[in-house]
Amino acid sequence: MFAHRQNRVRVLEAVEQTVRQFRTRPEIWPLRVPATPVSLDDLVSRAAGGATFDPLRLRARTLLWLQWEAGETWELWIISLPSGLKVYCDTGGGETRVLATGRRDSEIETDRLFLELLSESAGEHFGIEMAGGAPVMVRSPIEDRTLVVEFFVNLFEVMGMEEEVRGLIAGRHDDFRADVEAWLRATGFKLAAKP
Repeated sequence: MFAHRQNRVRVLEAVEQTVRQFRTRPEIWPLRVPATPVSLDDLVSRAAGGATFDPLRLRARTLLWLQWEAGETWELWIISLPSGLKVYCDTGGGETRVLATGRRDSEIETDRLFLELLSESAGEHFGIEMAGGAPVMVRSPIEDRTLVVEFFVNLFEVMGMEEEVRGLIAGRHDDFRADVEAWLRATGFKLAAKP
């Protein structure tokens, strides 16, 4: 137990030291990003000195969890550092990466901004490429369900997936947002009832 706590402290210190080197750009301010995504797996391995330590044990909370038909999953999650930084990470395809940081006390709601920039660039702002078809399962603890709908509307439009998404649902709407809402319900994602 003591060794695990020591490893956790070492890993968090290594993450803190690494993210201090991140920089911002006008189009993503106030978020900061590395020149290329940082492998959290490699960082953990170096910091823990070869001891086994699952990077997901650093997770403070999940923003999105997606699963595709073949069973692959992708998770977008956050590490909360004692310094007040939120570290945005993703896990999928056998790797875990650090994508960006934002301050918890920022005047801009960084979770919302991060999700907007991620979807509008299909990951490009953060050095990743979001690819593949529409997931069959979507989970998120985000209470603002409109934000989740907006995330997928933007992402699918940027990726040119409107027809694919429409093909997955029964019926078709004049508004793509309504199609995305129907698709999200089909994935088991709970949307608030309309007033």
